[in-house]
Amino acid sequence: MKILDKYILKKYLSSVALVLILLLPIAIAIDVSEKVDKFLRHADLSIGEIISDYYVNFVIIFGNTFLPLALFIAVIFFTSKLASNTEIIAIHSAKISFTRFLRPYFIGATIITVFALLMNHFIVPRSNKIYEKFNRTYLKKKKLNEDNLTNINLQLGPNDYIFLKSYRIAVDRGYNFSYEKFEGNKLVYKLFSDNIKWNKRDSTFTLTNYRKRFILKEKDSIKYGSKLDTTFSFNPKDLINVDYLAKEMTSFKLNDFIEQSKERGVKNLNSYLVEYHKRTSLPISSYILTFIAVALASKKRRGGMGINLAIGISLMFVYVFFLKIAEVLGAGADTNSFIMVWSPNIIFGALAIYLYLKNAKN
Repeated sequence: MKILDKYILKKYLSSVALVLILLLPIAIAIDVSEKVDKFLRHADLSIGEIISDYYVNFVIIFGNTFLPLALFIAVIFFTSKLASNTEIIAIHSAKISFTRFLRPYFIGATIITVFALLMNHFIVPRSNKIYEKFNRTYLKKKKLNEDNLTNINLQLGPNDYIFLKSYRIAVDRGYNFSYEKFEGNKLVYKLFSDNIKWNKRDSTFTLTNYRKRFILKEKDSIKYGSKLDTTFSFNPKDLINVDYLAKEMTSFKLNDFIEQSKERGVKNLNSYLVEYHKRTSLPISSYILTFIAVALASKKRRGGMGINLAIGISLMFVYVFFLKIAEVLGAGADTNSFIMVWSPNIIFGALAIYLYLKNAKN
């Protein structure tokens, strides 16, 4: 029994690695053909920087993206080969149940899942940060939409709010700024300024043409000034709500950011929640895709391995389609991002259970 487990597990892991090794060079070749002219535009960009900052992270990011596809194709491929060589018939003849036959596959799926969880939650976000920085510096012509923000309001705490008519990320400067402090429902303090400038060196803000208003019981007290250096419990990154920031944060930081944003009154955080939940749902799909692949490929068919691969690849495309639809819908303001992100796993998990029960009876 142990020899059989080692044999299947070795086939499982080596086949997944082989499919990834075959897919990634193709992806790199396509990407090089599309980007080579953009690389050549920058005389100061060396081949070493392109490889270390771009393609090393490209391999990490897209290898992680291709992992479910590679796993599914690999399991169908080598399991179909076992079936065509009548090895599975011999295994069943030795009175080994389908459930027992799945054990090495389960171990293999667990190894892949743990690896993918570590990648998704810690390694890939760091690679995304370097990769996206390279993209923004050398490959993207247009400035990102978030460079000019308008009509910003942010809750800093239970009783503190800020408002900005506009903010320019490129120069770290905002216009028509106001800060309001409440006690219950009563406004007790308000600070206005024509401009606000972020000082990255000491993490302070400089207010230009400011006015302080203290709302007292009998009368208000107003103070004026041309310049004021002060601090607030936010920084310019807190004003931005874009997808690439979510992809660049490790899961601990992303979770802290989501909780902090909720406390500050940010309404729609679903794009961040989708990214957060996806980092767990995709690795868990390794179990589901493995069991579906084994159930489909463990029986010898007339068309041989080609039929199994055709059915498997078709199912994989359906899964990817559902996954992308779920991500888009999950990012909407009026949806439950957790349910939307996990819905493809729920649907295909039900299919995996059905196929397992069908094969376990035989």
